[in-house]
Amino acid sequence: MTTVLTPAPPPPPPASGPGEPSGSGPGATPAPATLWRRAARLRWLWTALGILVVVAFARALSAADQLTSSGTVSAALGATVPIAMAALGGMWAERAGVINIGLEGMMILGTFGAGCIGWEHGPWAGLVAAVLFGAVGGLAHAIATVTFGVDHIVSGVAINILGLGVTKYLAAELLEGTPGGGQSQSPPIAPVGRVSLPGVETVLRPVEERHWFLVSDLAGMLRGLLTNVSLFTLIAVALVLLSAVVLWRTPFGLRLRSCGEEPHAAETLGVNVYAYKYVAVVVSGALAGFGGAYLAEVAANLYREGQTGGRGYIGLASMIFGNWRPGGLAAGAGLFGYTDALQLRNAPAVHALLLVAAVLLAAVGLTLLLRAFAARGASVGDGGSNGGNNGAGGGQAGTDTVAAAASAAGATARRGARRRQVAAIGCVVAAGGLAAWYATTDSLPSQVVTATPYVTTLLVLAFASQRLRPPKADGLIYRRGEE
Repeated sequence: MTTVLTPAPPPPPPASGPGEPSGSGPGATPAPATLWRRAARLRWLWTALGILVVVAFARALSAADQLTSSGTVSAALGATVPIAMAALGGMWAERAGVINIGLEGMMILGTFGAGCIGWEHGPWAGLVAAVLFGAVGGLAHAIATVTFGVDHIVSGVAINILGLGVTKYLAAELLEGTPGGGQSQSPPIAPVGRVSLPGVETVLRPVEERHWFLVSDLAGMLRGLLTNVSLFTLIAVALVLLSAVVLWRTPFGLRLRSCGEEPHAAETLGVNVYAYKYVAVVVSGALAGFGGAYLAEVAANLYREGQTGGRGYIGLASMIFGNWRPGGLAAGAGLFGYTDALQLRNAPAVHALLLVAAVLLAAVGLTLLLRAFAARGASVGDGGSNGGNNGAGGGQAGTDTVAAAASAAGATARRGARRRQVAAIGCVVAAGGLAAWYATTDSLPSQVVTATPYVTTLLVLAFASQRLRPPKADGLIYRRGEE
C-alpha cells in the first residue's frame, strides 16, 4: 500500500477578545471598540480644539480681542511657569509618598536666593542659588518627614513659616544698604535673555490683526507662545518633559513611584525607600526654588518680600487637578496663568469669560446627559438579556447567582445614570445663569475680576475631584521593616 501524506489543515484563527477585530492580518477591519480607544488617545487634543473654538466664538461675539491676543498669551505663559514648577515639585514629592505643603516656603527661599546672589553675580548665578535654597528647604522637609516621621502637613506648614522668617532675617542682614535694595527687596537683577522663532512675527502678526474667526485666534496664540520667550521658560518646559520621561520611562522612576504606592513591597525587592524619598523631596524643593527664581528674575527684575503671592499653594492645586501627572499639572497651571493674565490686562475680556464658561458648561451638561441615556439603555438591555438567560437556565443555582449579580450591576448603572442626569441639569442651569449675567451686564465688579483666577481654580478642582487617583501611600509614615 502507498501512504499518501496530506498537509495538515491550517490552525484556526485566534479567538478575538472583547472589543478586538474579529479577523487578523493587515486587511482586518478594526472593531468599533478599537476605533473608540484610538480616538480616546487624542481626547486632550479634541478638548483643546473645542475650547479654542468656544473662546474664538466668545471673542468674535464680544469683540474682546484680548481673549486670544498674543500679549495675553505671552503674559499667561509668564504667569504659568512658576506655578507649573511648584506643581512639578509637588508631583515629585508625592509620587514618592511625601506630601509637600511647604512648596510656598521653598519658593520664597528661591526668590530670596535669586535676588541675593543674582543682583551681584548675574541671573544665572541667581538661578543656581535659587535652586540650592529651594533644595535646602526640601532637605529640611525630608529630614522631618522621612527620618523623624513628623506629620507631613505639620512639617510643610513649618517650612512655610521658616521660609518667610528666614528670608526676612537674611534680607535685613544682607540686603540692607545695598544700592537700590533694603530690608524688603534686593537691588535690580540683570535681565534674562529671550528668544523668538525666526519668521513667526512676520507671518503671524498680520493674520492676528485681521481678527478672522478662529484663524486669527490661533495665530495670536502661536505668536504669544513662540516669540519673545524667556530662556527660563524653555528650561521649565524641558523640566516638565524630562520629569515625564524619568518618572514613567526609566527604572529609577519606577522605583521612586513604587515608594509612593507600596513602599514595603518595594523594600522587599531591594529598593532603598528612604533614599528615594530623600531624592524626590530634595528635587521637589529645587523645582520650587526654580519657580521662585522665575518670579524674581523674569516676572520682575528683583527680589521683593511677598513675591510668591500664594503661588506655591496654587501649584499644589494644579498638581491635584493634573492627577499627579506632568501633562495634567501643566494644563492646570496654564488655566490659572491664563485667567491671571487676563484679569491683569483687560477687565472686559474677563466679562467675556462668562460667555465662555456658559458655553462650556452647556457642552458638559449635554455630554453628561448623553452618557446617562447611554448607560440607562445599556442597563435595560443587559437586564433583558440576563432575564432571558435565567429563564433558559431552568433554575440552575449558578445561573441564579449570575442573574442576581447582573441585576445589582444594572441597578448601580441606573443610579449612575440618575446622578449624571442631575449633574447635567445643574450644568445647564448654571450655563443659563452665566449667559443671563453676561447679557444683562456690560462689565464685572473689580472684586470679581481680581478673584477670577482663584474662583476658576476652585471650580475646576471641584469638577476634577471625581476622577482623582493620588498615590496609594501618599502622606503615610514609612518605617523600614514595619508592615
